[in-house]
Amino acid sequence: MEPVDQMLISERALLTTVATAAGSGSAPDHAEMAELTELLRQAFGCQFVLFDGRTGETAYAPHEQPSRDWALRAELIREVGRRDPPEFIDDEDPFLVLAIPLAGARDNPTVAVATFVTRSIEPDVDLSSAAAALAMQADEASLWASRQTPHDADTLCRIAELVQNQWRSRLRVAELEEEVSSLSGNLSETYEEISLLYRLTQKLKISASDEELGLIALAWLQEVLPATALAIQFAPLAQEDGSLDHSVRAKPVLLSRGDCPVDDEQFSTLLEHLGSAEANRPLVANRTLTEQDDWPCPRVRQMIAVSLAEGENLFGWLAAFNHHHEDAEFGTVEASLLSSVAAILGIHSGNIELYRQQSELMAGIVRALTSAIDAKDPYTCGHSDRVARVAVRLAEELGCDAEALNTTYLSGLLHDVGKIGISDSVLRKPGKLTDEEYEHIKTHSDIGHRILRDLVKLEDVLPVVLHHHESWDGGGYPNQLDAERIPLLARIVAVADSFDAMGSDRPYRKGMPDEKIDQIFRSGAGQQWDPEVIDAFFRTRDDLRRIAAEQQAVQVNLPVPK
Repeated sequence: MEPVDQMLISERALLTTVATAAGSGSAPDHAEMAELTELLRQAFGCQFVLFDGRTGETAYAPHEQPSRDWALRAELIREVGRRDPPEFIDDEDPFLVLAIPLAGARDNPTVAVATFVTRSIEPDVDLSSAAAALAMQADEASLWASRQTPHDADTLCRIAELVQNQWRSRLRVAELEEEVSSLSGNLSETYEEISLLYRLTQKLKISASDEELGLIALAWLQEVLPATALAIQFAPLAQEDGSLDHSVRAKPVLLSRGDCPVDDEQFSTLLEHLGSAEANRPLVANRTLTEQDDWPCPRVRQMIAVSLAEGENLFGWLAAFNHHHEDAEFGTVEASLLSSVAAILGIHSGNIELYRQQSELMAGIVRALTSAIDAKDPYTCGHSDRVARVAVRLAEELGCDAEALNTTYLSGLLHDVGKIGISDSVLRKPGKLTDEEYEHIKTHSDIGHRILRDLVKLEDVLPVVLHHHESWDGGGYPNQLDAERIPLLARIVAVADSFDAMGSDRPYRKGMPDEKIDQIFRSGAGQQWDPEVIDAFFRTRDDLRRIAAEQQAVQVNLPVPK
């Protein structure tokens, strides 16, 4: 057996290996491999070892993963490649090895594997027994484990499932783009139709709602289809208990262009009449059907409808009504174009839903962390939420945009997360802290930064967590930044944090009266706090005092990808 470190494939070797394998039809091409690697890194904050799901051979092994003899797990990896759900293929405390089967081009699966730790490890801990079971070098394994952020199995599984769904969607979009390319040969005389599909794919972004993209599709379809009206009926979306504050449809929504002959109820009736419950193909109704006695809508002479679906999820229906020529019929050309547009809209709706699920997962993490902070020090229960809402009001007053307001709110919720690592005896001490105790409690900003730094979605929050105790005059901690070297949102959260701390009751003192707080802020402007933020405080202090007196559930919105 060759030494483990000789099994690692360099980036240059990866290009050669993947290109050769792709030429034989046995592995994904380099572009697909690079896209998959980046998707995994964004989701988990680390790189994965990639394997050919049929052979179990290593396709890519990044240096940041601990080296080991993967040949011993080749058969197990092949078995994972034949299945669908993510699986843990090794569980040797504190190591947990996650394997994710992912669909690939030419029906060849890729299995992504990464090692995680389930608890914090000190560099000098002896992990020789676990390392030996995983065919790893003990010293290397201990050093690597000490640098990792712990993960729990349930969270890893949920993220893995989201990654699988997102990857399937990306592959499906690639397949649709190929279909659009082949369709151009059959519709070469109708350039506008091909242009429509291309323009739609350029509009695919999560920041655009499904209804917004639907309206664009209807307008463009009106230019190329011989129909007097087009419509989309979006299905209602279920909203789970405790879900985020998204605008979620509670009932069907009908969008239309042209002289639409149906309302929302009639649209549903027509779909039911045409057998939409069992349909997995376009529903077509021409004169032979619409002139029958039981046809439910006489104003509809011709109709073609296709579902907006992604996998097993149905998001609505796209339909064209009444051909421009009264005696003409809708045929395969119209059906193909509507089906392609509907598939793009369905995938877009599916991606929005996947992002909503990711938002729910991140919201759960944020709620868990804020609950942990409150549980650590019950006397400051609700402090993080109040700081978040006060900071948002200050940021509004200072002209921050919507994205910055969202980051401000998240930062306020999580600014004290590092107190999880502070000794209870110090955190709950009713009297004055000793110098040693004060130095200990000052470490909470560094601890909070370390806790959150591997969560990619919270990267904009990190500067606030780390620097919200810096002072305008440079006398704060941890880096003694001064003036505008301190991030703006950290300066805002610093004022919000101080306002709530001074005004709240503690077991060893009552909250300060408003007059005393105002006096402290005036004297500290330009020394401890940014004078512009203090000015904003006094312009909004009535709002801030009302906010401080309210109780409100935590709501989290993730940054929306562009």
